[in-house]
Amino acid sequence: MIEVKDLQKEYTDEETPTRALRGVTFSVEKGEFISIMGPSGSGKSTLLQILSFLDRPTGGSYQFLGKSIEDMNDQELAHVRNKDMGFVFQSFNLLSRLSVYDNVEIPLLYSDILSAKRRTYIEEAVRSVGLEDKLHTETGKLSGGQKQRVAIARALVTDPNVIFADEPTGNLDSESGLQIMEILASLHSKGRTIILVTHETQTAEFADRIVVMKDGKIESDKAITEHEFKGSLK
Repeated sequence: MIEVKDLQKEYTDEETPTRALRGVTFSVEKGEFISIMGPSGSGKSTLLQILSFLDRPTGGSYQFLGKSIEDMNDQELAHVRNKDMGFVFQSFNLLSRLSVYDNVEIPLLYSDILSAKRRTYIEEAVRSVGLEDKLHTETGKLSGGQKQRVAIARALVTDPNVIFADEPTGNLDSESGLQIMEILASLHSKGRTIILVTHETQTAEFADRIVVMKDGKIESDKAITEHEFKGSLK
């Protein structure tokens, strides 16, 4: 699904170049659950922005579903991002005065899904995160954990090929964070591809595989076994 080779990203600030990515190479298969970890400044957020079409690399190659990002203009990137990618952010990025239903509907407003089918898509997405009883509640009245579940439903509503989750438990208490990760793990068990950025080891270990970054490079790329996962939670 995703293949990057020798990915480079350089920023120039007051004529001083900063190399955020220094030759990143890896691939993601359909149905994988991958965690990307690393200290501040390691390049993990930059990598996520490029993978999710929010930024472009300055070197190397990136193919998504067999098509090179270099061959797509900004309009094409935006179309693919809305159709094939779902997003879950640390700060939820919800409109607090809108209902759960209206927030989850937002990605559909930019899709080619007929309005007659939207209600079914929205209700299914909200049901999948266990918030069907809050469908018409203003999101501003929900708890942090419930807001993040709404964000996950919004990410799911277009039936994307991949879900990007950027520190999805960062603003939550441990119990709510665990619930969010259990939802993501359940979605993965049903075949969803998930790419997660986190600084929390226990959160990362819900994935099949952990990619650790340091100084703009991949320091390690390791599969996580069920035995290792259970052992780390004791």
